[in-house]
Amino acid sequence: MEKLDVLYEDNQIIVVIKPHNVPSQEDESGDMDLLTMVKSYVKEKYNKEGEAFIGLVHRLDRPTGGIMVFARNSKSAARLSEQFANHTIRKTYYAITTSQPALKMGHLTNYLKKDLKENKVKIVSMSDDGAKKAELDYKVLETKDELSLLQVIPTTGRGHQIRVQLAGINCPIYGDNKYGKDGASTKNLALWAGKLELVHPTTKEKMKFVCPPEDVKPWSNFYMKKYINSGV
Repeated sequence: MEKLDVLYEDNQIIVVIKPHNVPSQEDESGDMDLLTMVKSYVKEKYNKEGEAFIGLVHRLDRPTGGIMVFARNSKSAARLSEQFANHTIRKTYYAITTSQPALKMGHLTNYLKKDLKENKVKIVSMSDDGAKKAELDYKVLETKDELSLLQVIPTTGRGHQIRVQLAGINCPIYGDNKYGKDGASTKNLALWAGKLELVHPTTKEKMKFVCPPEDVKPWSNFYMKKYINSGV
């Protein structure tokens, strides 16, 4: 089992890094998932009998890497879930796109629906049965050659929404064979959850966690630590 990368832990929450291509929770693939990894870590570290309680309060899509928070008990799980539902938890993503948006900054609003036959999420009309509203803000931080580094802050949590919405403005994410250009020379999608800001469920302290992606292509084209460790 892959070693768990823990950014912070106490008796209420645990904040970890989800590697690219690891499911947030068990799925039909049967591959090792992050929730199981966190449970195993807590059980072993604290010598817990039986299965450790770990509350899954949000998810990252399988191809996406970055910061996730889990609850260590049911009360904290309920309080974190409420923060996510009220959009008071701020998640900041970084994406590298294979073309540059027409506008340096923008707010995207679309209606999304999953096509079960193709196993893809598509932008549809608001009137489509089952359409769900998706919103995000983006800002272009830097452009090098044909690649653009974007900061993305979603205000909704729809599956695949960043990938679909950026592809919808002709700016697919590097390495995205589902919604973008085929043949990108990477096994990892260039989408990273680099900042997570929340209120601790019991102490009420405002907490901010940051972590840059691994310094490999295409991330190594940009000085990621500068952006992630700054207020940008």
